[in-house]
Amino acid sequence: MKNSILCIYLLLFSFAAFSQKDPFIIYKGNGKKVSYRKMLKSLEKSDIILFGELHNNPIAHWLQFELTVDLHEKKPLILGAEMLEADNQQVLNLYLKDSISYKGLDTLARLWPNYKTDYAPLVDFAKKEKLDFIATNVPRRYANLVYKKGFEALDSLPGEEKQWIAPLPIAFDSELPTYKNILSMMGDHGSPTLVMAQAIKDATMAHFIMENYKKDHLFIHYNGAYHSDFYEGILWYLKRERENLNYRIISTVSQTDVSELQEENYNKADFIICVDSDMTTTY
Repeated sequence: MKNSILCIYLLLFSFAAFSQKDPFIIYKGNGKKVSYRKMLKSLEKSDIILFGELHNNPIAHWLQFELTVDLHEKKPLILGAEMLEADNQQVLNLYLKDSISYKGLDTLARLWPNYKTDYAPLVDFAKKEKLDFIATNVPRRYANLVYKKGFEALDSLPGEEKQWIAPLPIAFDSELPTYKNILSMMGDHGSPTLVMAQAIKDATMAHFIMENYKKDHLFIHYNGAYHSDFYEGILWYLKRERENLNYRIISTVSQTDVSELQEENYNKADFIICVDSDMTTTY
């Protein structure tokens, strides 16, 4: 009788353990599931990681922090993010050196509305561990200028302002599938200059990543997934500068059922964080 009860208990325990609903599953680009630890082991070998997030996804933000902490134990790190613009680097440096408070940073820099919950933990980790944190994105006003007038509008900027964008002229391939898809998604609202505005962001982020990369370090860059999905965007510009570095791409996707990666999400990245679409968002 005791053995029968034990068998039933073990059966119920096994069923509960394997029938739980996963909030997320990590996949390789080919659709095979992979553990966090195996992903971490692979990423240790990287020179540059582009961590593509969904900006309001708490799982992506949590894993960004956990991965950063774990990789810090393996290699010297440099951190950088789309969410901070290049002309705010000096202010960011003051904060990292504890010369100004969070209130000062919030006053002087153009922080995203979700900075405090989603990105401050990463910046504060860099501050605590005395790591460089690079503001990589082009100032928004220049992306808007490109959207209105094209790349040519950047030529007339004062020299001081050009230091906050990728060197001119900007290389550009309008035939990249992700750029073509922007026009397709926007329909009648799409325009060649809209894609150029995306490209100036990608080019500038790549420029500041490469400018601050150091040999024998690992640079982790946090950006919207679309800026690096399918190994395009930022990576296209990085490889124009240094093709021989070891790059790894992470993407984040949302599905109603995470038990199997949907075909449309295959090959978006080396590792794909598939999050249940019912997951709460940060805004």
